[in-house]
Amino acid sequence: MNLDEIRGAEARYLMQTYKRGPVCFVRGEGAYLWDDEGERYLDFLSGISVCSVGHCHPDVVAAVREQAGELTHVSNLFYSEPMVGLAKRLSECSLGGRVFLANSGTEANECAIKLARKHARERGVGDPEIVSFERDFHGRTYGALSATPGLAANPDFAPMLPGFRSVPFDDAGALREAVGESTAAIFLEPIQGESGVYPLSEGTLTAAREACDETGALLVLDEIQTGMGRTGSLWAWEQTPVRPDVMTAAKALGGGLPVGACVAAPEVSEVLGAGDHGSTFAGGAVAARAALAALEVIDEPGLLREVRAHGADLSRRLLELDGVEEVRGRGLMLGVGLAEGIDAAEVATRALEERLVVNAPEPRTIRLLPPLVIGAEEVGLAIERLSRALGG
Repeated sequence: MNLDEIRGAEARYLMQTYKRGPVCFVRGEGAYLWDDEGERYLDFLSGISVCSVGHCHPDVVAAVREQAGELTHVSNLFYSEPMVGLAKRLSECSLGGRVFLANSGTEANECAIKLARKHARERGVGDPEIVSFERDFHGRTYGALSATPGLAANPDFAPMLPGFRSVPFDDAGALREAVGESTAAIFLEPIQGESGVYPLSEGTLTAAREACDETGALLVLDEIQTGMGRTGSLWAWEQTPVRPDVMTAAKALGGGLPVGACVAAPEVSEVLGAGDHGSTFAGGAVAARAALAALEVIDEPGLLREVRAHGADLSRRLLELDGVEEVRGRGLMLGVGLAEGIDAAEVATRALEERLVVNAPEPRTIRLLPPLVIGAEEVGLAIERLSRALGG
């Protein structure tokens, strides 16, 4: 089918829940994508921080091919080496406790919510409450959705689950006031991603940790977008003064395949027991092998140093562009704040015409989430193309 035929079939057969750009991609390699007409695009979105090792990384491809030829699926009623190997690797490179493997970020967050509620019940909390920040994004299934204030406000999907409240973003005082004996968890993104790349201050993170320590609540960090090296360390919390009790990961974890994980610290690893949670496909052999290969590529000091270096260079050069007022974020997770009167969606559309893939999460922000394997050449190309998209 040509592009017009594909767009017609999409309009007829897919629920219209996405606004898609007028491009059909057919191939990817490294930081580049090719459309059905052979045009090459520089991808500075990475499938929204999924393809962080680049498209079709040879190590991930080899792992998937080998595993698919041996065993694609066995239920969680039995053991498999890739599943156990991935849990071991995740535990040892993060909190050191047990892992629940899932298929997506929202599923990982659902597990964290259940863990936090049961933990609160075990310490005598009758009506456990989870506190998050306004503009946080934790997912679209009902537990994660209820913890996502902006989407939870949509009356068409009411009623939401009870037991969730939100406070103004990065307001340490409001957070401390909201936390009490009934609080099961504080559930935060270290850097808000979907809202436009807004980092939490160290002071607020410290206040969250202290409030949890004082009340017995759990500090849960959603590292779905910030994790897997995106900020220049394997997990964003490693660059902060706090350590969470629970963290969730997904997106880049699978090297392009759907994988999620909820990781608990040893102190809360025993909360969920047999029958408390489950998943048909989670921990599948092919996805687990892909994730192990992706971790091997990303969890390497040299690559993480390059992420920080390229992020600093990209930020500096972005600030030199006409129309750019600020750059937020850390590593290669950047929000480009545009001057008043410049529409980010229009800039993103023009960038696509320049063969640069970015997105606009809010009216005056361009979000950049390039593959972590980019080099100076890709940074330079992105700056040139974004400059033209801005009218420079």
